[in-house]
Amino acid sequence: MAENRASVYGEGVPCWVDAQLPDVEAGKRFYGALFGWTFEPRAGSAAWALKDGEPVAALVPKADGRLPTVWTVYFATPDAEALAGRIRAAGGQVVSAPLPVAELGVTALVTDDQGAVFALWQPGGHPGFGLRHEPGTFAWAELYTRDTEAANAFYGNLFHDALFGPGARPDVGRAPVSDVFPAEMPPHFLVHFAVRDVPAALEKVTGLGGRVQAPPFGTSYGTVAVVTDDQGASFALLHR
Repeated sequence: MAENRASVYGEGVPCWVDAQLPDVEAGKRFYGALFGWTFEPRAGSAAWALKDGEPVAALVPKADGRLPTVWTVYFATPDAEALAGRIRAAGGQVVSAPLPVAELGVTALVTDDQGAVFALWQPGGHPGFGLRHEPGTFAWAELYTRDTEAANAFYGNLFHDALFGPGARPDVGRAPVSDVFPAEMPPHFLVHFAVRDVPAALEKVTGLGGRVQAPPFGTSYGTVAVVTDDQGASFALLHR
């Protein structure tokens, strides 16, 4: 069932994703054709992606061409400053300290103790996804890591209730990086978007100038294929 923007995201729940792209207009063409997204402008050259009128993602221009072209997952928190401190104490790093984003909320960019990058979101006027778990929207984030036991300890200590608490229905998992990627690939989160038909979505991706990194494979949470868009940002397609 679709979830509306009134949904409350507890600490440690993925609540937003964005792509940092060299060309936001090209990104709008690619993702609009792939997922049926429409767009509305935000601060500067950023754009919010909408599905059925609800916000589902953002496309953001890269501030520095040396930065990677990536999709980033945001985890909800009621206090970004306090969570950033806990991350640092647990061996992670704070790449960008908590910073207000107009009236929308507070964000920070951090890493875990193995270097996987993710973001924090303390909601203000923007709680996060207005729609998820539907075709063309966020469905899962998989952490590809070199040490799954260390990842279990790091995220379990930070987000125990969201991952293991009563009634928890996590939208995040973890796997050895070498399961899908070359062993030298750095630890990272891979954002998954739901689709009705993975092979059909792959045809769209390649027809739009993207490429297939990993053809469809089975997981405990569905059938997945890993792709890149036409600017090099990796993401996954997921059918459950």
